Amino acid sequence: MSRIAATFAALKSQGRKALIPYVTAGFPFADITPELMHGMVAGGADVIELGVPFSDPSADGPVIQQAGEKALALGVGLAQVLEMVRQFRAKDSTTPVVLMGYANPVERYDIKHGGNPQESAFIHDAAQAGVDGVLIVDYPPEECVEFAARLRAHDMDLIFLLAPTSTDARMAQIAEVATGYVYYVSLKGVTGAGTLDVDAVGAMLPRIRQHVNVPVGVGFGIRDAATAKAIGKVADAVVIGSKIIQLIENQPREQVAAVAHDFLIEIRAALD
Repeated sequence: MSRIAATFAALKSQGRKALIPYVTAGFPFADITPELMHGMVAGGADVIELGVPFSDPSADGPVIQQAGEKALALGVGLAQVLEMVRQFRAKDSTTPVVLMGYANPVERYDIKHGGNPQESAFIHDAAQAGVDGVLIVDYPPEECVEFAARLRAHDMDLIFLLAPTSTDARMAQIAEVATGYVYYVSLKGVTGAGTLDVDAVGAMLPRIRQHVNVPVGVGFGIRDAATAKAIGKVADAVVIGSKIIQLIENQPREQVAAVAHDFLIEIRAALD
């Protein structure tokens, strides 16, 4: 059983919902991420999504795009992100970490670092670093069967996005390869855009669960405790990203982890 599956199983047995914060690795300071991750866990995070900086992030809104651009300017790429996970794992062996990003950095990593026909360098090194799941926005499920199997061989999950426009056929296709959880994008558009319609989310989740037998997390548009609480009533997990990026972007280094921690304390209390 993967760390992600074990975490969701434990939460379900307690009647609790997962809190999944997202931050861009290497933002707002190149060396802050492991400390920030520990702060978020202390604030109540159950799983951490770590964004891999990329120059052309098609699903991300202005807030996360700018965070990625700053991280790239600070020299943070996939190799550095894996090292951040290693540093985090030195003190935390239980909290699942999911890398969220795009195909290009993964494929470039494999080309640069080699690997062999049976195992990509990325999968090997991610497993060694302590990564638990991978969400690659532009990997379609029909092209991921082998990739998913290789991840599962290392107790890592392949996580997919679902959207309001996803058809039943697409959900069924994703269900064949998805493990860990699926991430329902509650809004049409990019991260940080629009106003969340809680009723629409509530109506969509039973349809998703007809096809998908893993937990369903909901993200995009969750900015405060009240919204998180409403989503937590219908979803298995609440994902928050852009709001955290906004809160930490102008903080002095010594305050970054504390600000994220204090925000998540509020969200955790609302969910519980």
